[in-house]
Amino acid sequence: MVYLTNKRKIINDPVYGFISIPGDFAFDIIEHPWFQRLRNIRQLGLTSFVYPGATHTRFQHALGAMHLMDQAIQTLKSKTVKISQEEEEATLLAILLHDLGHGPFSHALENSIISGISHEEMSLLLMGKMNETFHGKLTLAIEIFKGKYKRKFLHELIAGQVDMDRLDYLRRDSFFTGVIEGSVGSDRIIRMLNVVNDRLVIDEKGIYSLEKFIIARRLMYWQVYMHKTVLSSESLLVNILKRAKELASSGEDLYSTPALRFFLNNKIGPSDLNGEGVFTPGQVAANFTRLDDNDILVSAKYWADHSDVVLSNLSRRLVQRDLLAIELQNEPFPEKRITELKKITGKLLNINREITKYFVFAGNISNLAYVPDAPDVKILAKSGLISDISSVSDMFDHRFLSERIIKYFLCYPKECR
Repeated sequence: MVYLTNKRKIINDPVYGFISIPGDFAFDIIEHPWFQRLRNIRQLGLTSFVYPGATHTRFQHALGAMHLMDQAIQTLKSKTVKISQEEEEATLLAILLHDLGHGPFSHALENSIISGISHEEMSLLLMGKMNETFHGKLTLAIEIFKGKYKRKFLHELIAGQVDMDRLDYLRRDSFFTGVIEGSVGSDRIIRMLNVVNDRLVIDEKGIYSLEKFIIARRLMYWQVYMHKTVLSSESLLVNILKRAKELASSGEDLYSTPALRFFLNNKIGPSDLNGEGVFTPGQVAANFTRLDDNDILVSAKYWADHSDVVLSNLSRRLVQRDLLAIELQNEPFPEKRITELKKITGKLLNINREITKYFVFAGNISNLAYVPDAPDVKILAKSGLISDISSVSDMFDHRFLSERIIKYFLCYPKECR
C-alpha cells in the first residue's frame, strides 16, 4: 500500500504567524537529519545568560529566512522581474541551508577546536554532500549561494547589505531577547525591493525603513551580540574547548561524546575539507553533523570534576554561570595591568604563570553596521536614477555607515577584584 504524504505543511512561527513550506523538495530538505540538527543549535549561543528568552534556534531562523525569501521573490515577480521556477526553488533552498555549517554555540568551535574553517565553508561542504544524496538537485542552489550564478541579485538576497538572513535574525533576535531597538519593518523593506541591471535596489519610498534597519543592526550589536556579559561567557566557552583540546592532544583521556572526541583528538583544518588532509571531507561531515550544543554542555558538566584545575575551574564557571569579570573601554588595556592580574590569579588558583592565560586575557571587538566590501545599497528614485544610500540619505554619511567601531575588553576572575 502506498501512503501519500502532504509536504505542503503550515508552520506557526511566533514572529510571522503562519508560514508555508514552498515545495515538496524543500520539505524533504527540512526533514533531512542534518537540517533537523539545527533544532539543537541555539541561534545566539550563550546570550540566554543575559536575556533568558534568547533560546531560539538556527532551525527557527532558517525557516524564517526562507519565509522572507519567498515574500521577496513574489514581490520581485510582481514588479515584472523574470525569475524562473528553477531559480525560485534554488534561491529558497540556498537561504534554507545557509546556516547548515554552524557548530555549537555560534562561532565557539571556529575559535577553538577547528582551525581555519568558517561556518560558510562548512555549510558548502555539507550542501555538497547533500547534493550527492539528492542526485544533483541542489546544484543551482549551491551556485547561487556561492555567488557564481549569472543573476547576481539572487545571491544578494542571501548575502548582501539587506538580505533575508539579516532581516530575519534582527527581527527574531529582537523578539526573543525583548530588545525592541532591534525590531525592523521587514515587510515594508521587502515590498520596496526591486532589480535594475541585475542588481538589487530599494525603491525610494523605502529609504526610511532602510535607515531604521541599519540603526537597528548597529544597536543590536552593542546591546545583544557584543554585550559584555555575552562576550565574557563565550570567551569562557572558547577557553574551555581550547584547554580540552590541549589536554586531549597531550594524551589525556577526556570524557566526551564521540562526535566531540573526533575534533578534540584530531587537528581538523582546511586541507581536510578539500581532500588533501588526513581525513576525508565525508569523515569531517559525518562527525560535524552529529555535533550540537548538547555535546558541549554534557561534556562541560563532566569536566567540572576533572583533575585538571584549569579545565575543571572553567567548566564549573560555565555550568554555574559564575562568569569571568569583564571590562570594556575604547583604548587597549595596559600590559602592566594584565600582568598584575595574571600574577594575582596564579596565586589565587595556585597555578603557574603560563596557564593564567585561560583566566586573564584581553582582546577587542568591532561593530560594522554597513560593510563597504559588500555590494552597496542602491536607491531607485522615481525618476529612474540610481544612487548609493550614503549620497541620498539625510540621516547618514558614508563615514558613519562604514566606519568600524572598535572596543577593547579585559577578562579576569571576579575574585581578583
